Amino acid sequence: MTNHREHVAGDVLIAGAGLAGLFTALKLADAGRRITVLAGIPRPGGATSTWAQGGIAAALGEDDSTDLHVADTLAAGDGLVDEPAARVLAEDAAARIADLEALGVSFDKKPDGRFSLGREGAHSRNRIAHVGGDGAGAAIMGALLKAARAHEAIHIVPGWNAADLIVEGGAVTGVVTRGGVGPDAPTLHFRAPATVLATGGIGALFAVTTNPAGSRGHGLGLAARAGALVSDVEFVQFHPTAIVSTEDPAPLATEALRGEGATLLRADGSRLMDGIHRDMELAPRDIVAREIAAEIARGGQVLLDCRTAVGAVFPKRFPAVYAAAQRAGIDPVRETIPVAPAAHYHMGGVVTALTGEASLPGLYACGEVSRTGAHGANRLASNSLLESIVFGARIATHIAALGDRGPAPGQAPAGGDAPKGPDPHGVQIVRLRQSMSRDVGVARDRASLGRALGIIRELETLARPEASGYRNMLAAAHLIAAAAHRRCESRGGHARLDYPATDTTLQRTMPLTLAQAYETDIAAPETRSA
Repeated sequence: MTNHREHVAGDVLIAGAGLAGLFTALKLADAGRRITVLAGIPRPGGATSTWAQGGIAAALGEDDSTDLHVADTLAAGDGLVDEPAARVLAEDAAARIADLEALGVSFDKKPDGRFSLGREGAHSRNRIAHVGGDGAGAAIMGALLKAARAHEAIHIVPGWNAADLIVEGGAVTGVVTRGGVGPDAPTLHFRAPATVLATGGIGALFAVTTNPAGSRGHGLGLAARAGALVSDVEFVQFHPTAIVSTEDPAPLATEALRGEGATLLRADGSRLMDGIHRDMELAPRDIVAREIAAEIARGGQVLLDCRTAVGAVFPKRFPAVYAAAQRAGIDPVRETIPVAPAAHYHMGGVVTALTGEASLPGLYACGEVSRTGAHGANRLASNSLLESIVFGARIATHIAALGDRGPAPGQAPAGGDAPKGPDPHGVQIVRLRQSMSRDVGVARDRASLGRALGIIRELETLARPEASGYRNMLAAAHLIAAAAHRRCESRGGHARLDYPATDTTLQRTMPLTLAQAYETDIAAPETRSA
């Protein structure tokens, strides 16, 4: 490694400036802690949280309860949800939404002041709190960023990408960052008594995704490379209704449209979900995604029909989706919208306790990079933003109670700007993303997963030694493909064509280390008890 500089990050270092990172930082600052937030080198699209169209799930309606929210979460998770995590999620929801309101987030309300709650797939009640129709992510992120920038205890540092964890004596003591992607990019070590990973998900490891370019599994990969335990990484949620277009990432047609009554049609006008699931278009996302993918694989087309259910109010109710449809040359008020599944959310991640602690001392994880146990094999719609704020608050409470303090943070040196010119591994990244979509997509089998693992291993031999970010991507992809290879059943967001049934003997989590992923023998016969 090249010569590096050291930087004191204060009491807590947070890698990631999305919803999970900023909310955790604000809670820590309110508890009297000094925080450095690594915002990374700017990329097109920014944080995934900004893109969220749905909202936040919470039992706020008169006909709802936390018990019902927990029950729906357990059902969607297909046997792998940790009930204590689901209960924490549901019981803390109202208080965390109140926190967001105190920060200036204006949730949609009825004239009498009650929340205007929508319904999404697999929810038994209307419990989705929206902001500006489909603008929850952008509105919440705007409020958090404003509050964080104004807080004197929070130092947001752009221009430095988290590359590796610093592990000393078995504990995490900080993060190695790089100020660019080239071989001569400067290196800076940020140190603090506690490090929180809030780096987001893995969607952009796939060629077809709703996630921005930064969501390439960097946090998952760097944690695993340092020895952290991960779990449930085979479970990738493919959003059923990305708008078919030439855009990358693919624009999303929010599930709230189906909550309003929009239907999924085949090219001949027949209902796609008729006879598939009792909840029709509001079936769990994995079921809807698989049906859409199967219809497309048969040479068909799937169309989202919002003309009757939404109609003329489309531009006002769902402005982001309306704009995306118009960019694709579609008027959704009068025309149906061609849709296809796209990688959207990762249920697995770095294993954490209910306090947010990872398996390595000094390390915490929050948001999509974490595996709290609240999602199991399939995330319940709009539980993701909720998970970030619920567990962000719990991390802050735990760290504040420890009392560990670091030196006051100094002024960080300027980091890198957005990359100019081609990525040194651009061609390999395209190949990786294409393989992940083709071979580790909505439906997998032994042959496709073996092919993906072979490509990943070949690409690993070509990675430059200093290319930590690229190596983190490959590590994340390796973990996902290896975990999918060894789970010989179909469950939730993991569908195996060669093992289409759920295996009751595999109704358990299967934690994994990167070393174990490397040991996956793609030539050896599989066993159902692997």
